[in-house]
Amino acid sequence: MGVGDRESPGVEKTLTWTIDQRRAKLPLRSDLEPFVPPRGVDEVRVWAPDAASMALAVATGPDSPTSSYPMRRQPDGWWLPDGVPDGIGAVPVSELRYGLSIDGGAVRPDPRSVRQPEGVHGLSALFTVDESTWTDDSWGGADVRGAIVYELHVGTFTPAGTLDSAIARLDHLVDLGVDFVELMPVNAFNGAHNWGYDGVGWYAVHEAYGGPAALARFVDACHARDLGVVLDVVYNHLGPSGNYLPEFGPYLSTGTTSWGSSVNLDGPDSDEVRAFIAGTALRWFTEFHVDALRLDAVHALHDERAVHVLEELAVATDALAARLGRPLSLIAESDLNNPRLVMSRADGGYGLTAQWDDDIHHAIHTFVSGERQGYYADFGSAECLAKVLTGGFFHDGTYSSFRRRNHGRPIPTDLVPASSLLAFTCNHDQIGNRAVGDRPSEYLDGGQLAIKAALVLLSPFTPMLFMGEEWGARTPFQYFTSHPEPDLGRATAEGRKSEFAEHGWDRDDVPDPQDPETFTRSKLDWSEPDGPEHARLLDFYRSLIALRKAEPALHDPAFDSVAAEFDSDAGWFAMRRGDWWVFVVPGEDPVALPRRLDVRLAWEPPAPDGISPGHNVIVGVAAD
Repeated sequence: MGVGDRESPGVEKTLTWTIDQRRAKLPLRSDLEPFVPPRGVDEVRVWAPDAASMALAVATGPDSPTSSYPMRRQPDGWWLPDGVPDGIGAVPVSELRYGLSIDGGAVRPDPRSVRQPEGVHGLSALFTVDESTWTDDSWGGADVRGAIVYELHVGTFTPAGTLDSAIARLDHLVDLGVDFVELMPVNAFNGAHNWGYDGVGWYAVHEAYGGPAALARFVDACHARDLGVVLDVVYNHLGPSGNYLPEFGPYLSTGTTSWGSSVNLDGPDSDEVRAFIAGTALRWFTEFHVDALRLDAVHALHDERAVHVLEELAVATDALAARLGRPLSLIAESDLNNPRLVMSRADGGYGLTAQWDDDIHHAIHTFVSGERQGYYADFGSAECLAKVLTGGFFHDGTYSSFRRRNHGRPIPTDLVPASSLLAFTCNHDQIGNRAVGDRPSEYLDGGQLAIKAALVLLSPFTPMLFMGEEWGARTPFQYFTSHPEPDLGRATAEGRKSEFAEHGWDRDDVPDPQDPETFTRSKLDWSEPDGPEHARLLDFYRSLIALRKAEPALHDPAFDSVAAEFDSDAGWFAMRRGDWWVFVVPGEDPVALPRRLDVRLAWEPPAPDGISPGHNVIVGVAAD
């Protein structure tokens, strides 16, 4: 009986309802929609609730002076153009530039600018994707869970460092067996090159990469090859140069993150800030046909509202996916070890598609490499690796010595598939945030790299590769910036060197992020895959991916599809997937395998008597 079914004597029953708090539909916002860019300056809209006046500054060319036109305020704090001359419409859209002046102040770019041709401090430009760009009508989309994801940085993936030049390398990814290409952030930032996490133009695409038209061409080229596209987006902070949002309204809060002021997600006027985020997020799906978003550092999204912004965005994304008729995915980066991110909303979760899992990386990397510094301190044992492979998190309520507190909570493995977790041997952070940006291929041999690859690619998780790891690239991926402001550049370089000096590194060994050579060194060398050692590893990666896709047991997404066995004294570890075994020999010494296998793939085949050399991985079906 529902609460409303109870009747009191003499009181007419006027309302009946039933309550199931676990599965009730929450009163979530229904007005979150993709941003539709203006096609003319007369369609420009801007939210500035505290402004007393607003003017639209329009230039008829990149180098032309601006003319000022008044805007009128709406009751909800939005401003609309008022009196823009008809003649402006005769100017080609590509030539028009515009900006906004608040209370007679300096002209600023539009907070929702979709293009910044002259940089983040310059005037905004109009842009909509030319519909003739698209040839992907047959692309039906794909769920990212269980797919092979490949993370790349546009600026260093190719010598030219553009989206168009990246298209020329897509066939390499197809041949490798990749299903999704994940782009590190492409939103507009100040300077020529950067990792992308200093973006301030959340609606725009960095011009040096080719701008928004190039992004559309890249996505279409991916879809033509049956590759999905994941776009890395940053909503937890803004970069240090070109952030004019606080001049327009309360976009930021009084709180701070590691990178600066927090975004206002739960304070006064935060409804419009959340809509600002949703507008750009959903637009990547619609106007640019992107298939998934990787949400950067969601643990830095400070939101104490009852319905978290992530849940709100997930609801809007699911609704949009239903309208578009293709899967759309949200992937969280989080260090919270909180399974609620990927639990269904019916089970009390946020309903995101997947999340990065650093514990998997740490467990595999430390087991193979022997490193134990910093946040690796709790990892490295066979017990740790077995726990992560079968449960997803190592810290699931256990004590973290790095944090000096208990951390995380267990994943309900009966409710959450293992494919909701992205696993990787390395990524941009795990390489670039090392003091010298050295890849595992710089300090591990081929057998050790093969071990790491097999444990990730044959696990029940969703595997992700970082550009170049498939051939053991020797080029570093270092932290690089190009802040034009001298003081900011010096502060960035000094902060980087000081941070690692505190951990025992020689300051002179830490690359200067502002040095252009730091960026140049980080570009992939596409001649490397032709070398014998690189070619061998590349072939092993191809074989692992092909084996995963061919054998149902090796791409089963359930947690109960994987088991682990090990004998640390004997020197072996095994991951079992149905009848399939992945035997690992992490040490240098030969080891007698405990089980006979019909070997299907190995870095070094075992001897007839079952002895495996050290630093080896052997994949096969039990022969007993």
